[in-house]
Amino acid sequence: MKVIDLRSDTVTLPSQEMREAIYHAAVGDDVFSEDPTVNACERLAADRVGKEAALLVTSGTMGNLVSILTHCGRGEEIILGHRSHTFLYEAGGVSALGGIHPHTVPNQPNGTLTLEDIEAAIRPENVHFPRTRLICLENTHNRCGGAALSGEYTKAVGDLAGRHSLKVHLDGARIFNAAVALGVDVRELTCDVDSVCFCLSKGLAAPVGSIVCGSSEFIAEARRVRKVLGGGMRQAGIIAAAGIVAIEKMMDRIHEDHANAARLAKGFAEIDGLAIDPDRVQTNIVYFEVAREGLSAEQLLAGLADRGVKILQVGPNRLRAVTHYGLTSDDIEQALDVSAEVMQSR
Repeated sequence: MKVIDLRSDTVTLPSQEMREAIYHAAVGDDVFSEDPTVNACERLAADRVGKEAALLVTSGTMGNLVSILTHCGRGEEIILGHRSHTFLYEAGGVSALGGIHPHTVPNQPNGTLTLEDIEAAIRPENVHFPRTRLICLENTHNRCGGAALSGEYTKAVGDLAGRHSLKVHLDGARIFNAAVALGVDVRELTCDVDSVCFCLSKGLAAPVGSIVCGSSEFIAEARRVRKVLGGGMRQAGIIAAAGIVAIEKMMDRIHEDHANAARLAKGFAEIDGLAIDPDRVQTNIVYFEVAREGLSAEQLLAGLADRGVKILQVGPNRLRAVTHYGLTSDDIEQALDVSAEVMQSR
């Protein structure tokens, strides 16, 4: 039985071209900046998002942590959304390892933070308060349904930060999904932030890795922070080789994932007992609810899994499905057929 895994786009398997690139990668010692494939990947990544320099890290969580620790010192404060990945799903690393204070403000349904809420959260200079240093955004926004934040909004936040001498970090794990959904060059979404981290291993389908991008000065310091966190890798070209293929080849197919997600959302909306607004699905993330009395999310997931469909539970009755490389339109139709069968049998 074929398994259709919709839990996350982290489950993607590397393409044959990536596997071949890994096999043939020229490697060196990256801590000495002597791995030619890592260096090439970092230059490519920086150019793609319009920054001076880049740094390969093992994961998006490490990328966000490295970035925040580079921007902030112990006892200083970051402003971020209450539904942000950094606040919810990164094990409290900024506090545990950096001594950095998170100041959350409400995420709006479209993933933004209102400018008024951000400005109200900025601390005045006072011996009693932590010093505000950084504003963190997320694009696309996972918990807000994969919402894409516009370049105009990001610029407004950047302008606000500049007026208060603050920096802006962008958790851009799926930033290329946002660019495709909005029909813009990704640089329009990154030009007004001081640092950005994007994942190679989600929509771009590489087996491992993320990239932090920023100014040359910022990346030089981030490299030191990465070392402190144990992230200094040696012959990391075998990771970077797949990352180069991901950046050069996988962006052009992201629209397929969005089309599959739109079809999935429309299909779920037609199944009695499932609740979803298909118009809110912008990218490759589909959130929906179990809305039938007497049926739990656990029961639905068990029925789906028995028939080869995996979906992630994210709340008592809330589920998430994510489309990605390796899934076809036929797989989406099969997942919908299975979902309808399970719902009819309950």
